[in-house]
Amino acid sequence: MSSNSVSNNTFIYQYINEIPKKFWDELDCSSNVYFSSEYLDAVEKNNDHLTFFYVVLTDTKQKAIAFASVQIITFHLNAIENDLSTIVKRVTSLARKFKILPSEKPLQILSCGNSFVSGEHGIFIKNDQNKKTVLRKLAKAILKHTEKNYKERPIDIFIMKDFVAASLTISNELISLGYYSFNVEPNMKLTIHENWQNFDHYLTSLKTKFRVKAKKALKLSHNLLVKEITVENFDEQVKEMTELYKRVASKADFNLGAFNLATYKSLKEKLGDIYLLKSYWLDHKMVGFMSGMLNENKLDAHFVGIDYELNRSYAIYQRMLYDYIDIAITKKITTLNFGRTASEIKSSVGATPEHLTVYIRHKKSITNKFLKLFLLKIQPTEFHQKFPFKIESKNS
Repeated sequence: MSSNSVSNNTFIYQYINEIPKKFWDELDCSSNVYFSSEYLDAVEKNNDHLTFFYVVLTDTKQKAIAFASVQIITFHLNAIENDLSTIVKRVTSLARKFKILPSEKPLQILSCGNSFVSGEHGIFIKNDQNKKTVLRKLAKAILKHTEKNYKERPIDIFIMKDFVAASLTISNELISLGYYSFNVEPNMKLTIHENWQNFDHYLTSLKTKFRVKAKKALKLSHNLLVKEITVENFDEQVKEMTELYKRVASKADFNLGAFNLATYKSLKEKLGDIYLLKSYWLDHKMVGFMSGMLNENKLDAHFVGIDYELNRSYAIYQRMLYDYIDIAITKKITTLNFGRTASEIKSSVGATPEHLTVYIRHKKSITNKFLKLFLLKIQPTEFHQKFPFKIESKNS
């Protein structure tokens, strides 16, 4: 086991399995699966295009009180420029003009958070701690570690990601360290009503217009065969899944890094039934897949793959959304997190936006001041919020 101590109470680990069991026991954070060594190990081992490291803070008695998961991404801006939205392209041009972003060489971006999932899944701090003080120590430890160990390929941009509104009184502490805050696409959340005992109850709660739309989608998708993806049959399906995932990823406005779908097999091996994987078939051809995590009392929708040529005719994506809802009701989940993107169609099935804040800073203080101008031009994509529930359902 090797660790790089940046102070008497701060420990840096390159691999998740290097963190001593004593620290995991003291943190007691693995009830949130995203902070479990099993989940983090699966992501780490299957995504070697990222560089990982982990920070553990201890108190004066050397007991672990906080944990942070960090990824470093080599970001080739030109390679994905065609997939950026018009606004981000315009901002990119401005950023290059002010030399915030280099015109040729790839950016080294450090992300404290989960690069593949929306939400507060990067930092854990025990409840009995002064969370502002601890967050400040974590941010300083990350900066100090990278300055010492990444001199040949220094970090250009530091990101602390996906804080919900209730956390801002704590996370705004980062502003005093030179970070700027900005809003990103919201996480679309659906609260599962306690009266929904099955999917038909959900359909009954919808206004007529939206119930008719749902039934039409279910009728169009009736001939789709849904298969469970297991550890045993994963290898024979992963090639088709990867092709479908790439079609969806290529339409995204902004991606920090590609996801290696081999991660799914590791997640199924380590997490079993709490990790969901299903494929959708039409006439012996895979036309879609969906993935998700049962975490505490939530269901988080993860990546999907879609054959867009058949999507409209067979309502593939809409069917997936209704399947997520059906699973959440069956599993007696309280909250379904649909994640970012496609906000309007998600709102049409009842999801509402949960606003997320990201903090960002440039390594150079002067350039960092120009970065604020850059951020003022980045706004989440506007969408028309739908209100599909009858008033009595208390979900409108």
